[in-house]
Amino acid sequence: MQYDDAIEAFFVPSPEDTVPEPTKRASVARRLRDAIEPIAMHPVWSRHNNEAMAGLGLDFFSGYAWGRAAALGEAAPAVVVSSFAVFEPTLISGVYEAGRAACGRDQVLSTRFRATTASLTGVLDGVDVTSAATRLRNAALDLDRSGRPLYAGLAEIPLSDDPVEMLWRSAEMIREHRGDGHIAACVAEGLDPIAMNVLTELWVGFGLGEYSGTRGWAPEAIEATAETLRGDGLLDGDRLSADGRTLRDHIEHATDRAQAQLVARLGDDVDGLIADLTAWSARCVEASAFPPNAYKRAAG
Repeated sequence: MQYDDAIEAFFVPSPEDTVPEPTKRASVARRLRDAIEPIAMHPVWSRHNNEAMAGLGLDFFSGYAWGRAAALGEAAPAVVVSSFAVFEPTLISGVYEAGRAACGRDQVLSTRFRATTASLTGVLDGVDVTSAATRLRNAALDLDRSGRPLYAGLAEIPLSDDPVEMLWRSAEMIREHRGDGHIAACVAEGLDPIAMNVLTELWVGFGLGEYSGTRGWAPEAIEATAETLRGDGLLDGDRLSADGRTLRDHIEHATDRAQAQLVARLGDDVDGLIADLTAWSARCVEASAFPPNAYKRAAG
């Protein structure tokens, strides 16, 4: 997939003033996650970054897969499939291997860091992010790494003193820390990858299959999983049942609990920090460096 194709597919604005239901009652950990998402994902959605990756022979999807998985080192495709969890396995392993064939790990990491810092610096022109970046770094470093492969890999890569790069890298570490914990919570409930997608997409406000399909799952596979979830009492037609919503809420609470150490490290005035991060993320959206869709942002 080329970058312009991705923009056409994903940059469909949600209705004005859309607020996904889960974000209306969000914990501190969830609010932080929503605030940093466009910053953490800047290397994926920035045109400048994608043009830099294209110089290495990577398209949008292979740049995403190899750029994100590079935190794991030179991992086997099966390890990447396991860590990414929600993608169709042959899809993610294929684009990952295509990325590795195009360029080496050192190349993709150095290009990703350089391009992201340059792009995000431009988006945040005139903003002093030093205090927030330092605070996020101090909270994100040296968290418990148990069962968190993507976070652990990122935490092993030395951090720059550049405030904008520190802001992005810290946001990315926090994002992957939460993501690793969320996958663990889903697995603990016996969910397979399609069920994870379906429960999340309906929970945030997408229609059935609308988000799952972007992860490479065929409509037939999505419908088969939905039918199983109906049989388990978790779906009522194409919507979450009361039991389904309770289960997805439980998974969210478990994900939040797994970030208790991070939240404690943030200290006082978390609201002020989240407000700043939200404003800076809004700049990313305005600069067309993150999709303008509230459901996409809430789903991850």
